[in-house]
Amino acid sequence: MHSYRRDLDMLRHRGFALLLTARTISTLGASFAPVALAFGVLALPGATARTLSVVLTAEALPMVVFMLVGGVIADRLPRHRVMMAGETLNAAAFFCLAAMMLTGWTPLPAMVVAAALSGVAMAVLFPALTGIIPDVVPADRLQTANALLGLGTNISRVAGLVLGGGTVVLLGAGWALVVSGMMFAVAAVLVAALRLLPAEPSEAGEYVKGNSVLADLRDGWREFISRQWLWVVVAQFSMMILAVQAAHGVLGPLVAKEHLGGAPAWAAVLAGEAVGMIAGVFVTLRLRPRRPILVATLLTLPTALPYLLLGVGAPLWTIVIGAVVMGVCFDIFGVLWNTTMQREIPAESLSRVSSYDALGSLMFGPIGLMLAGPAAILVGPRPALLGCAAIVLLASLAALLSPGVRNLRAPDPVEEVAAH
Repeated sequence: MHSYRRDLDMLRHRGFALLLTARTISTLGASFAPVALAFGVLALPGATARTLSVVLTAEALPMVVFMLVGGVIADRLPRHRVMMAGETLNAAAFFCLAAMMLTGWTPLPAMVVAAALSGVAMAVLFPALTGIIPDVVPADRLQTANALLGLGTNISRVAGLVLGGGTVVLLGAGWALVVSGMMFAVAAVLVAALRLLPAEPSEAGEYVKGNSVLADLRDGWREFISRQWLWVVVAQFSMMILAVQAAHGVLGPLVAKEHLGGAPAWAAVLAGEAVGMIAGVFVTLRLRPRRPILVATLLTLPTALPYLLLGVGAPLWTIVIGAVVMGVCFDIFGVLWNTTMQREIPAESLSRVSSYDALGSLMFGPIGLMLAGPAAILVGPRPALLGCAAIVLLASLAALLSPGVRNLRAPDPVEEVAAH
């Protein structure tokens, strides 16, 4: 039997508590960034949607390019050290962006370099985060750990978006970016105090001696491509992220600025999504579907709702509700997806496989950002948002055609506890 009391007992575990605190604070800082960066760039003299596309593309492209290297590093080295490096680099990137916004010295090349540093930081951080969870919690508690991490980060996302929007309105984008940098720095300190299980350092050392980087990448690719459910959903998300990046990064803020009242309205939409993700956590603490990937993929269909509502000019309150629905669905998907990967992929390959997952899922994101500005000019932001919704729906329906997606079964909970 599962109980909320047993779930909360996870907080007594020192390693998990440190990881949860670090990720919660890091997400709080990251939640200031979307509103601050979008409206800070759009407020610059002479800035257009194309300018915002360039800055956001500069952040997204290095994240994609360096993701595989990040996976190899996270499988070779202690993952908490890799995460510390990523958080530190993120702090440096956002302090640089903040300094430029506050001083008024905002040449586009300098902003591109600072944004690119943040992209590299995420490429280092993400594979280590996926792989570190089985290092610090028992196998039969993975879904609970993923859900509790989601709860902490989603609460931070709500608080960060509300406070970030208020900070942008009252003090300006530069100070919101200062807060982001401070939060990343605190997270780096907390992650530095994390200790993995005793066996991990020696395993990592043997791993480095026995393999070249190219061999590591080939081994990770074989693990990735041998699972149909894995590469099909990654292909689905490659198209979905193209649409989501365009909509969330450029088109949504443009519609908010032109028709909904600016930064506070867009912050409300993002906060609605985060509230939905908090609600989704409580579902995932109890939900144990026998076909987790099928359920997760079905839940990607309703994520098109806020883009449809933005595209047809619906009132702000309906768009916020649509964002709540999106948040619930994305949170349940994320917990089921991460838990399935952590159960199905060997621990020594998990960060590399997660880097292929992230690379495949995110590789078209920069294209979406690059196309968003011209699309907004050529057809208008609202028709472009309807196109984003269509891409999400078609990609999700296509993924459901895969037998691997429909048929993968989770282990019986009783058998899983007995095995570990």
